[in-house]
Amino acid sequence: MVWWWIGNILLLFVVVPLVVLLANRVVRPLRQIVDYAEDILEHGVGVTKNLDPIPALLETKRLVAETRDGAIRYGAALDRILGR
Repeated sequence: MVWWWIGNILLLFVVVPLVVLLANRVVRPLRQIVDYAEDILEHGVGVTKNLDPIPALLETKRLVAETRDGAIRYGAALDRILGR
């Protein structure tokens, strides 16, 4: 019967604190990983909001090409008028 009590005391004062200590060493990094994952998700959504105007770049590219072509035609017309 005495050994049973000694086993219970060892379990309570040695094994349980050791299990809690080891579990804490595992759980703490897991919590940090969750925090980092949430931070990445938050900032990733912020980046995608900044990418929303990209389709407008196609329209800008088209307008620049039209303007360039018009400037070339204008320069050619001036050359003809000035006789160059």
